[in-house]
Parts: sequence; structure tokens; C-alpha cells
Amino acid sequence: MGEPRIRRMFDAVREQKRPGLIVFVTAGFPDMEATLELVPALVAAGADAVELGVPFSDPLAEGPVIQESSFRALQNSTSLEDCLTATETLRKKLPDTPLVLMGYYNPIYSYGLASFTERCQQAEVDGLIAVDLPGFEAAPLISECQSRDISMIPLLAPTSTDESIKDACAGGSGFVYCISVAGVTGAREQVSGRSFELLDRVRAHTALPLAVGFGISNRTHVEQVGDTAEAAVVGSALIRVMLDSPREQLIERASRFVAELAGVSLPT
Repeated sequence: MGEPRIRRMFDAVREQKRPGLIVFVTAGFPDMEATLELVPALVAAGADAVELGVPFSDPLAEGPVIQESSFRALQNSTSLEDCLTATETLRKKLPDTPLVLMGYYNPIYSYGLASFTERCQQAEVDGLIAVDLPGFEAAPLISECQSRDISMIPLLAPTSTDESIKDACAGGSGFVYCISVAGVTGAREQVSGRSFELLDRVRAHTALPLAVGFGISNRTHVEQVGDTAEAAVVGSALIRVMLDSPREQLIERASRFVAELAGVSLPT
């Protein structure tokens, strides 16, 4: 089911002639109840797909904002199993929305690749992004994902060589996540021109939809990305809104921010 949900989402946004909007939230931040309430609210506000971040003790690719959310989720003892259980619960509310787990390889490896992907299939996870797993080491996990219809989504950066792009695209499915900058996550003033060069390089190796993330923080960025890619991914800017919101206003403020990104008006 992983590939069809993702494919149907990209088909729908293509038909509507607009960029897809993929949002990233850290599972278990500020608490798991918030995650379970927040994700359906963000989809209702205009998010086309959701990346659920699996909190990790050493999130190397993350800037201070997502690091903070990961740290807080770990303080709540949020585990990989909790993230899978949350996906299972969310799937009942969101039968058609792609749900992607994004995290680091160590917890997946510790869980056991076969056990983990079997559990993902049971929870109806659509795709996986293993941030720190290089393409040339990904074959065992890709193989387990393929046998269970789970998309293994490649993550590529402006520093990726043409050879690593080719390898990652050969094993990837669902879509390709293109990082707009060399560096850590974080909202920026403008979308890096290097992301558009990267898109051209990636397109030479795959027909999969391309999504651009890292540094996207407003509707203008989403539209700019939409000129050359199929979707924009927003993480740090959304987490920043959540960090700045009192708990009782968190769902409403985060939903309004996502509606702005999606160019949708929510009822007042």
C-alpha cells in the first residue's frame, strides 16, 4: 500500500496543478497525545502527506529547532515502537494520507530489519527515510521494504555525487527527498539556488516525484519549489511554531501555519 498512497497523492496534486505540501512533525513532541491530535488537524489544514520524525539521541542532520523537539520527545521516553503504534492509530483516522517515518538507522537496525519492516507493514507505514543510511549500505533495508510494499525514500543533498544519486534512485521508491542546502535543518530566508541544480541532476536518474526540504518556511517558498519540484517539505518552521505555542493553542496555531503554507483559508 505504501507506493499507491504516495503515488495517488502526487497524481492528485499534479492534476490540481499545485505543489504538494509534506509536513514533518516529531512524534511524541510535546507529547504523544498532541501528535495524535495534531497530524489529522494538519491534514485537514492542507498537508498532503506527513513525515513522522522518530526522536533520536544524536540527530546529526538537525538544526537546533528539531533537535529541541527530539530532546523533549525523548524526555517523554518516546521509542520507535511508540512511533509505530502512533502511526497505526493515525492510519485509522487518515486512510488515504501518506504517512512516512523519518529517522536514524541505529534504532531500525537495533529493532531488526525484518521485524521492523514487518511491524511497519502492520502499522500501514507508507515510506521510510533513514537520514544517515548511505545508499551503498541501504540494500538490506531496501530489500525488506520492497517485499512489504514500503517505499524506501532516498535523501539527496547538493553534495551528493552523480554516482551516489544514481545508486540512491535505483533503489528508491515513492519520491526523492532533495535537501536544498548542505547543512542542518532550519528555516531560512530564501530557498537555496543549489536545490534547483540538484533537482536537474536527480531528474537525470529517475522519474520519481521530487520533494524539496530544509529551509522552507512560507507560502512563497512552497510556490518557488513548486515551479521545479512536485512537493515542498516543511519541518523546522512548523516545529518552531509548536515550540512557541502554549500547549492549549498548539493545534490551532500549527494548523493555521500549515493552511498558510498550503494557501488555504481556514474558517476563523
